[in-house]
Amino acid sequence: MSSHSRHRVGELRPTQMIFTFGVGAIVELPYISVMIMGLDDWDDSPQHTREIVEERLLAAVRQRLGPQVEKLLTPPISEESSYRLDPFSEAARVGVPVATFPRWMHCPRCHLLAPVSSGLFQLKVNPYHPERTRYVHVDCTGPREKPLKKKNTTVIPARFVVACADGHIDDFPWVDFVHRGRPCDAPILELIEYGPSGEARDLEVRCITCGASRRMSEAFGAAGQDNMPRCRGRRPHLRDFEERGCQQQVKTLLLGASNLWFPDVLTTLAIPAGVSHLHQLVIDHWDILQHVPNSETLNFMRTIGQLGDLASFEDADIWEAIQQKRERDAQGEDLPTPDLKTPEWELFTHPSSAPETSDLKLREVPVPAGFEDVLERVVLVERLREVRAMIGFTRLDPPGDVLDELEVQQRRMKLTRSSPTWVPGSEVRGEGIFLQFREEAIQRWLSRQAVEQWDDAFFESHVAWRTARYIKEPDGNYPGLRYVLIHSFSHILMRQLALEAGYVAASVRERIYSRNPDENPDFPEPMAGLLIYTAAPDSEGTLGGLVSQGEPDILGQHLRKALTDAGLCASDPLCAEHGPSTDGITLHAAACHACMFAPETSCEQGNRYLDRSVLVATIAHQNLAFFLSPPAS
Repeated sequence: MSSHSRHRVGELRPTQMIFTFGVGAIVELPYISVMIMGLDDWDDSPQHTREIVEERLLAAVRQRLGPQVEKLLTPPISEESSYRLDPFSEAARVGVPVATFPRWMHCPRCHLLAPVSSGLFQLKVNPYHPERTRYVHVDCTGPREKPLKKKNTTVIPARFVVACADGHIDDFPWVDFVHRGRPCDAPILELIEYGPSGEARDLEVRCITCGASRRMSEAFGAAGQDNMPRCRGRRPHLRDFEERGCQQQVKTLLLGASNLWFPDVLTTLAIPAGVSHLHQLVIDHWDILQHVPNSETLNFMRTIGQLGDLASFEDADIWEAIQQKRERDAQGEDLPTPDLKTPEWELFTHPSSAPETSDLKLREVPVPAGFEDVLERVVLVERLREVRAMIGFTRLDPPGDVLDELEVQQRRMKLTRSSPTWVPGSEVRGEGIFLQFREEAIQRWLSRQAVEQWDDAFFESHVAWRTARYIKEPDGNYPGLRYVLIHSFSHILMRQLALEAGYVAASVRERIYSRNPDENPDFPEPMAGLLIYTAAPDSEGTLGGLVSQGEPDILGQHLRKALTDAGLCASDPLCAEHGPSTDGITLHAAACHACMFAPETSCEQGNRYLDRSVLVATIAHQNLAFFLSPPAS
């Protein structure tokens, strides 16, 4: 990670560039805060990036961002180890570009509040310890009331920024705020803190020049709606302003607030797409093979050992497969569907026909004893590859709250000033357990009168949630109680595996397959299943530990223990009595941090659409349970 002036200021892992600190996100370093710049400023050269080949994910990205997107690329990284990196070498300049944000700084010694552009602060760079990069107030004399000895004081970023629901973000309008829209000729500001609480009501911004002052509490809540200006449409990560402007009301936020940035990420599992093993290998290595001009080049690659898995095939056969791939792409044939989950469902529900590749290996095992009436199939995924692509980001509300693609598109902030030709991606390998529910058991449960009424209650909560966020057609995209059932089951099993099998909760993820009959005319077959898998960049994701927990006897023990524990919660009776609310604040029933909630990176719905009551009887509801009683061992 390097500053816009090409100074190295810190380090991030490649996977963090997708979920935690992607384009437009603010990274808080020990002394400064920086924003990840847009893709226009990234180094996308082949020397420092690597193309990730996954045609299904690329098709989904193109569907949302346009056909001009050519590829997925990893973030730029130097080949040299960061531990041996010469800070003055050219390799030290390789990284993700950032710029200082917010631009206003606060001196904790003299209380001065001023922008970096004022020239009052000097940047101090430490090439050997880039994380110590900071701005200093040169010759700070301390507070005006009690002058002190001159000293170079490290300043800190101003703790407030403003943002709007359309994804814009800006420095807090300090000058206009303290002067109530009528600035004096030469404003000099200071930020005074009264009391140790740090709350907004104890902070006062004051103009030394004219004496104007204002409490920061007036920038929040109902008062903030009246006192704060309209959004200017600023896009710091693109170094510009929105051409069409923005009429949204800005909201004052603390620097570091969790709702300042939400990534919009598409995720898929790499599944075989080729009609033959050779065809599949050509697809897997297309980032290199697409540049091969003739069969003689293949012979040269073989000589220097660059063919890899393709070395077992003749050059003529490889060249023919390359030409066929080019013809299919040119004619638009065999293009993958942008639907990401249906092909995965087809693969997992027919494991015997799935080919074994370096990225995928399936093994079906018997359903645990006692669960034959509700579970159709258990498949152990001994190898898998998960590929992710970031296509934008939102602020204030995560994209998962806006389920309609049209709404997401309106609120999604762009990664580039023009249409992108590539997007950042990452890939990790892991393993998992796939469970398929019996459709007839799902239908019997859904037809019960009490369950139908509970479904209506969840629908009302769904509408209230979307209405509170000003989403058009608030009654649309309701996933149904089928989804609530599968999602809740997934969470209790994930928690059980984390508690009993020793996994870190954040290293286990879920993928829910839920679709009602005839919900999608193109894919009328219903879906009811889940995949719990590890997909971590470290060794914990690929050691075989999760697959071993899917063997029938062990999995049966986990399922019985998970269902038994789901009947009670440490927060009962409050948790059990919590039904689908219509206040628009929550979108779950009997679920909380003590019983069902999972880390944000593990849950695909942000801990929404959860309810223990649909799984087993609770102290508040006994007539909703899908599992009438945990099967005996």
